[in-house]
Amino acid sequence: MAVTSTTLRLAAKLRSDLLKITNAHDRALTKAWVDAWDLVVGDLELAIARLIIDADEGTITQAQALRAARLQQALDSVSRQLVRLVEDAGATVTSDLARIVREAGQAQAAIIGSQLPADQRGQLIAWDRVESEQIAAIVQRSTERITSQLWPISSEADAAIRRELVRGIASGANPRQTAARMIKNAEAGFNGGLSRALNIARTETLDAHRAAAAVSQKANADVLAGWIWLTSLSGRTCPACLGMSGTEHPLTEPGPQGHQSCRCSRMPKTKTWRELGIDLDEPKSVMPDAGEWFAQQDAATQKQILGPGRYAAWKRGDYPMDKWAVRRQNPDWRPSYVTSPLAS
Repeated sequence: MAVTSTTLRLAAKLRSDLLKITNAHDRALTKAWVDAWDLVVGDLELAIARLIIDADEGTITQAQALRAARLQQALDSVSRQLVRLVEDAGATVTSDLARIVREAGQAQAAIIGSQLPADQRGQLIAWDRVESEQIAAIVQRSTERITSQLWPISSEADAAIRRELVRGIASGANPRQTAARMIKNAEAGFNGGLSRALNIARTETLDAHRAAAAVSQKANADVLAGWIWLTSLSGRTCPACLGMSGTEHPLTEPGPQGHQSCRCSRMPKTKTWRELGIDLDEPKSVMPDAGEWFAQQDAATQKQILGPGRYAAWKRGDYPMDKWAVRRQNPDWRPSYVTSPLAS
């Protein structure tokens, strides 16, 4: 294996190109949710104001809220907006899947080739020679997962809004304070749908990207020894990703199976040049070492990444980096590596 500066540059560009797409998804979904809330909040405010006017002795009861036709009409409008948002979110995210898969697959030959002598690169299997059925399967599977996970959002957010509106009513409370609290609770329930949509979109898009990389790497299995967990080293990186950074895995293993919204990627690892029959001394690998990187950070950055408790345990030697990640089973999703508790 000879990970070079070119290897890391190509991997960084691939990650940057992917994040541009996922960030665009984030902006589009957020704008859509904000615009939709602006459309419905006026009706909700008017409906609640009418409740205040009609309230007996200045209080709003749950029974009054449940009987109020104007409020029910406003809530029905919210429900319709949520359904539309989910439909549009699915279309926004899945429209880019084919491009994301293609770019991830196409980049692998260059990343692998950067670890080999120039005269050996022509033997690599390019993306256009990968079976189209495999590519289509990745896109279809990711589309189905995104769609199936997004659909429940509208009904769950709608239920949360209705629940929080009723919960926000307090008999005897100041009616204007009650109204403000009801709107605040409704907005929180509405934006809870946005948070879930953003997480689903980013997580499944990143997984599709990794799946495409895995297919391309498998096509070049004759020159590869496996893949390496590649982590972006920054103050935003979580302990689990730092703990997994640089670990080596067989080509047959999916991944990286990071936490939700994890940005880590799989770096193809070539066999040694001697193993490939190349009678040359290969250059020294420049693969970054997460442990060395972390040790070079100031105490404030280290504490920001680990948190006070884990940082204190790490300083004592009771929480070494190879214990920062633990694999968790997720029956409704997939296994994932998350930050381990101190007790472990």
